[in-house]
Amino acid sequence: MTASPAARPAPTTDGEFVERICAGDQAAFALLMRKYNRVLFRTARAILRDDAEAEDALQEGYLAAYRAMPSFRGDARLSTWLVRIVANQALARRRKIVRTAEVISLEGPASGEAEGYADSGSSDPGTPERATLRGETRRLIETSIDALPEAFRAVFILRAVEEMSVEEVAASLEIPEATVRSRHFRARGMLREALSRQIDTALEEAFSFAGERCDRVVAGVLARLAALPPLTGEKP
Repeated sequence: MTASPAARPAPTTDGEFVERICAGDQAAFALLMRKYNRVLFRTARAILRDDAEAEDALQEGYLAAYRAMPSFRGDARLSTWLVRIVANQALARRRKIVRTAEVISLEGPASGEAEGYADSGSSDPGTPERATLRGETRRLIETSIDALPEAFRAVFILRAVEEMSVEEVAASLEIPEATVRSRHFRARGMLREALSRQIDTALEEAFSFAGERCDRVVAGVLARLAALPPLTGEKP
């Protein structure tokens, strides 16, 4: 008796995923999406700098990949192939957004690019203070990455955050390996400089002693001085 699709073991290799998906196994495609959701979302997010747009590009990329699955020949890893498809979807969406912004700018006041994005929240254990600190640190890093030039963001995300090899990034983004290396190097330098400026600014404000704390200390010392005998003017 042939086992039902639900009873079959989950696919583990690229070939198994492709075979099962091409046979109409949507459960296998769901597993594929869960396996690569993070790297593909980060790829789209690096290009679009907007959560909602990146999610839309990711969904369109998955649909395109599903339709093109029978044409997958295994010349590259399945993950690389998927990154390339989602990156192309994000780039197409980015071009559309830019064209729309240009039209709007001709018809009315220009509006800047979308700033900020929804915080997905954190379920990390620990005290609320530590969770808040982690969240602030993450947002600082994400904001600094968002500020990188477009040509460098996707390379940095795939190379540094997802730890893909130079060869994989080059194949995914369809650029030379030398370009991947140079863009990654420059992106790290720009990110380090941006974070350094942020830290320098924060250090200037660290352990601030102005405002209420300053007033409280001064008032406390003056109150205690009032209980002391007056100074005689003589050195002890």
